[in-house]
Amino acid sequence: MFGRERVEYKTPEQVRAMRKAGLLTYAALESVRSALRPGVTLAELDALGAEVIRTGGGTSNFLGYHGYPKTLCISVNEVVVHGIPGEQVLAEGDVVSVDGGCVVDGWHGDSAFTAIVGEPADPADAELVEITRTALWAGIAALDARGRVGDVGAAVEDAVDGRLGIVDGYTGHGIGTAMHMAPEVLNYRVREKGPKVKPGLVLAIEPMCTRGGIETDVLADDWTVVTSDGTRAAHWEHTVAVLDEGLWVLTAPDGGASELAAYGVSVPED
Repeated sequence: MFGRERVEYKTPEQVRAMRKAGLLTYAALESVRSALRPGVTLAELDALGAEVIRTGGGTSNFLGYHGYPKTLCISVNEVVVHGIPGEQVLAEGDVVSVDGGCVVDGWHGDSAFTAIVGEPADPADAELVEITRTALWAGIAALDARGRVGDVGAAVEDAVDGRLGIVDGYTGHGIGTAMHMAPEVLNYRVREKGPKVKPGLVLAIEPMCTRGGIETDVLADDWTVVTSDGTRAAHWEHTVAVLDEGLWVLTAPDGGASELAAYGVSVPED
């Protein structure tokens, strides 16, 4: 429940240290994004992300986490999150969500994106991806008001505006010296709004939406989460720091400036 676990607030120096993990996380995911095409296997994409993290001086924070066997989570079509990359081959029109992170000097980064391989099989798939992406940025921008953590979920829900299902049971989280920390960051409006947003708070915000319902099932591998109704899903995530001078999206190369400008939110210089 909100408020029952200690929230780890960071100093400005610690946030700058987290930026290194954020940028390396970005580089790893961008290498995968550039390689998305029909015929590539999920295992090949995972190996690509792993190599970028290794050569960048980081370590994967997914590999070995509660026994997770890969560097990235790669989730295709009806898979919402935690898809284990194997020999599945991507096809034209697949909706692919890639979630990953790394540790640099003891600090964690975590991010995710969704993209369509080639051309969308259905215009509704492109809408799914874009609405979820927009909801992520609305949730991030909500932190600028310095209200409560629960304001993030309210902003996500308002941005989705009933057009998609917001997945139940999977949330964002605090992040820093560990990948998953307090507080929990829900993706919808709740009565109990949680801890106050103040400088030093760092969150991983990650809306997950579907073209159908909000219910999910976990497959026999105890990792892969799929929509119960078989509809396609999208997942976007960024690691975001709250500073005295504004918000800093640690896993975006420009700190989030280009996206947050539309919300009137300032981003400090890198």
